[in-house]
Parts: sequence; C-alpha cells; structure tokens
Amino acid sequence: MNEGEAAYIDGLLDRAIDEDLGESGDRTSNALFAEGDSAEAVIRSKETGVLSGAFLIEPLFSKIDASVEITLGCDDGSPLFRGGEICRLKGPIRGILAGERIALNFLQRLSGIATLTSHYHAAIAHTPARLLDTRKTTPGLRLLERLAVRHGGGTNHRFGLFDMMLIKDTHVKHAGGVTAALEKAMHSRGAGILPKIEVEVQSMDEFDEALQFPPDRIMLDNMSLSAMRQCVARKLAAGVAVELEASGNITLESIAAVAETGVDFISCGAITHSAKALDIHLIIA
Repeated sequence: MNEGEAAYIDGLLDRAIDEDLGESGDRTSNALFAEGDSAEAVIRSKETGVLSGAFLIEPLFSKIDASVEITLGCDDGSPLFRGGEICRLKGPIRGILAGERIALNFLQRLSGIATLTSHYHAAIAHTPARLLDTRKTTPGLRLLERLAVRHGGGTNHRFGLFDMMLIKDTHVKHAGGVTAALEKAMHSRGAGILPKIEVEVQSMDEFDEALQFPPDRIMLDNMSLSAMRQCVARKLAAGVAVELEASGNITLESIAAVAETGVDFISCGAITHSAKALDIHLIIA
C-alpha cells in the first residue's frame, strides 16, 4: 500500500468514526460503564466465506482508544468458517463498543465481496481466464472494495477514468465509429504505451475494425458464446498481441462457459455491486 492509499484509508476511518460517534460519543456506553471498566471481546464469522477488512481493525481501534489490544486470528484472504474467530479485543469496554459497529460494517461488506469473488474465481479456475472487477463500486469505498476483490482471488481492472482509456459504445457512437474512435485515442496517446487503450465492440464487424489497429484490449460486450469463440479464433489467426475481455451480464452460472471460449479476461460488476454482506458479529467474552 502506497502513501496515498494509506492516507485515504486514514481519512476514511476518521469519517466513519465521526459518522457514528459524532461530538458526543457513545452515550449509552458512557452512561452504563465507568471509564476504567474493561472487557474482552471476540469477533467471529457466523457463516463460511473469505475474510477481507481485517487490516482495518487495528488502525480503527487505535483512533478510538489506543489502549484496546487487538489480536488477529487470521489474515485477509483466509477462509472463514461458521464460528471461526477473526480477532480478539481486550481493554476499555467503552472503546470496544464504540468501534464495534464500524469494524463490523467494514468486515461484513468487504468479506461479502471477497466471498462472492471467490465463487466466481473458482468457477473459472480450470481456464487461463482472469476475473476482473469494474467501476460499479460504492462511492468512496472503491479502494477497499478492489482490495476485497483481490482477497477473493480476482484481479483489478482500471481504477477510474484517469488511468486507462476505455472506449465504450457511447464513445463509439459519438466519435463516428470504432475506427474513428481508435484513431483519435491513439493520436492522443502519441508514441507512448500508456495509458492502455481498450475498445468495446458489440458485433463481429466492429471486432474486425478494432483488430486492424489493434488496441491493447478489445472488450466483447454482450456477445454470444459462439461469437466470442470466433473472435478468439480470428485474433489467433491474425497473430496480433491483443487481449480479449468478455463483459455483459456475467453470472455465476454462465462464467465458466464464457471462460472456456478462450478470452483472456472476464469483467463482472456483480462481484462488487451485488455482493451480500457476510454475517459477522462481536460478542463480549
């Protein structure tokens, strides 16, 4: 993790704490427990899955009450089982309860993404194809959700609009077609190799246009399995070094067949936007 990412996470934790504790703190715990009252607690998973977000627990509680001791029981990317222990906490009960919901919100959301990603990843493990995430993430949480995808075995696509050119169908229509759009993009990039250029195609004719350049990657959007196989065959016959990415309504039931067409990547928005939170709870020991 670089300095920019660390600073982003630090600020995100500050905002999460402010959102939950405000200026008055935990009124309930402050009324019921004395400042010196201590306790031990454990965070456990109530179902099977893949852990993500454990790296946030210690920095979170250090901001709330640095005297809360954290002992992690497993690392991010580790399998979780029903009743499995994620971490133990020991220290002031006020501090433990003040951070409880924030910690669980991060763990449940991120572990849910890692778990769903692991299912998609396992479905294509018999092929060379790699699973990609998309920009369909929770605003403000993209960095964390991309980490969760990696914890589940997936690979990250571009982070945002700034680090790759991805010419979508909306660009193609208003730029005058695939050829015109690629000519403009490549002229804009100049003689360099960055940023990478990807173009989305929706037909064999558009694919053939793109293959003449070629860009770094061609996205096969909502194509049939038969059309994908034809695209793979045409790329191999042309002998060009271009990556092929399948996209569009990819489901857990369909992803294996898509991978078996021979594409290099499969992007799937569902692994982030439709992931169910994993059931994780904190109990006072």
